[in-house]
Amino acid sequence: MSKILLVAACALVDADGRVLLAQRPAGKAMAGLWEFPGGKIENGERPEDTLIRELKEELGITVREACLAPLTFASHSYPDFHLLMPLYVCRRWEGTVIAAEGQQLAWVKPNRLREYDMPPADVPLIAHLMALL
Repeated sequence: MSKILLVAACALVDADGRVLLAQRPAGKAMAGLWEFPGGKIENGERPEDTLIRELKEELGITVREACLAPLTFASHSYPDFHLLMPLYVCRRWEGTVIAAEGQQLAWVKPNRLREYDMPPADVPLIAHLMALL
């Protein structure tokens, strides 16, 4: 039986309806693939807390819990673990999005998300974003 990995992800949506993708840095698993920002849910942490912490660390922005709306989730088996990942949508935050960890960032129109090479778990989420936006 494989380990279940809990990860929270966020689709940041700007005023033009574009979604932020971040490229996984070299040295990490699935390096070079594009994903929605977020991170591993720590023990005893709620997904909303994870996103508030990770978006501050990765992108230098402040997100309030009231601005995080759950949209859908991914459930995907990789060879070494099973990923369970709630995806939230956020349209309001404080500060300017920066690549605090040196990662590549891209603001992408929903109908162009499929042009970016993403981890298998992220791909099914695109249809939900396209329907929403």
